[in-house]
Order: sequence, then C-alpha cells, then structure tokens
Amino acid sequence: MFIAQQKKAENVAEYILYMWQVEDLIRANNLDISKIKETIISKFNLPAEQEKELSTWYENLIEMMRAENATQSGHLQINKNTIINLTDLHKQLLFSQQAADYSAAFYKALPFIAELKAKQNVDTESDIEVAFNFLYGLLLLKLQQKEISEATQQAQTFISKFIALLALKYKQVQNGDLKFD
Repeated sequence: MFIAQQKKAENVAEYILYMWQVEDLIRANNLDISKIKETIISKFNLPAEQEKELSTWYENLIEMMRAENATQSGHLQINKNTIINLTDLHKQLLFSQQAADYSAAFYKALPFIAELKAKQNVDTESDIEVAFNFLYGLLLLKLQQKEISEATQQAQTFISKFIALLALKYKQVQNGDLKFD
C-alpha cells in the first residue's frame, strides 16, 4: 500500500506494473490473508499500526478480486480504470500539437506494439494495454531470470521509452503543468 501510493504519485507506469504484481502475489497466496501476512506483510517489519493498515489494504484487494471475479486472472477495475485514463491521455497527446515528442516516441514503438497485437490475435486491447502487458511479461521473465532475445530487448527499448513519456505526461497533467485546448 505504501509503495503503491508512492508509485502512483511519482510514476503511473510503475504503479500499474506494481499493482499487477500485487494481484499476482495475492493469487499466489490463494487469496489467504494469513498467508499474505506471513509471506509479504511480515517482511516489512512495520510498526503495529502500519502493519494493520497494510493488512486491511490487502484484505480490501482480496475482497475486490473476489467481487470482480479476478481471482484466477485479470485485473481489478481500479487498475483497468488507470489504463483507460492513460489510453484517453494517449489519444489526446497524439492529436495535440504540444506533444510532438510523444507522437514520435509512440510511432517508434508502434511497429512493436502492432506485432504484439498480431501475435496475440486480439483487437480489443488498446495500444497502451498491449504495451503494459508486454512490459509486465518482461518483468516476470526477469524475475525468473529467463533469457530475453535481442529482438525482445529492442522492442523493450522503444516501448519502455514510449510508456515512460506517457507516464511523464500523465504526471504533468495531474500537476496542472500540461493542459489541452
């Protein structure tokens, strides 16, 4: 919770990837709060009040996962909403004359995103969701210490730069530093 709050304030892209990882950690612990307390919460060595707050946060996430039928796969609506917000911002940025740097980064990443979409054979996901799915998949591969091909590393370079710029623009909008006509 504390890490999520910090990431959401500083970098929305890191926040999304972190929250997806939290969802997977909850699933890995079978949505069992006692296991989560033992395997995750206890590792933080927090004061009792903060430990209780973190435990309540996890309990609420578990409840939401059950209510939203995301116990086996998928993402919580709160995380989906963030992706939707980023997709909306992405569209605004593409049509804004104030964001030529953003458009350039997107069009450099677009061939890789299009290739990923073609491989997945899914038309319903936005370019932003495809990019995040790719980055999360890479994170999981790195955590498993699996080898990543040169082509995948090249895709990562362009997609990471694009998503980092989107996160920066998101923060600028949130802070009131970037406004659209």
